[in-house]
Amino acid sequence: QVLLVESGGGAVEAGGSLRLSCAASGLRFDQYNLGWFRQVPGKEREAVACVGWEGITTYYADSVKGRFTISRNNAENTLYLQMTSLKPEDTAMYYCAAGLIVIPSSCTPVTGYNHLGQGTQVTVSS
Repeated sequence: QVLLVESGGGAVEAGGSLRLSCAASGLRFDQYNLGWFRQVPGKEREAVACVGWEGITTYYADSVKGRFTISRNNAENTLYLQMTSLKPEDTAMYYCAAGLIVIPSSCTPVTGYNHLGQGTQVTVSS
């Protein structure tokens, strides 16, 4: 059974930083492409950042480029998202996701990231 557990969310003021972590189990971690997605009520889930199984290929949404960094530690089965210069519009539930048949350089298809964590809430106040 694949299990993805996110942590590190919280409430911060605009301009602050957070580091999200995602601990994975029940899968061959180093074979999976990984990503961070976010969702706010009433809107579709959107891709934030993705990384290929090899840890080199990456994708960032335009809204987070230069502020967020995705990384993975295959030895520890952990995915990270370093978020800096946070903005109120970054407020959302953030999900860790894993998929095999996806294109990590474009984080598509979203449905291909078929293993999803339970999410961690990030709230940024102005």
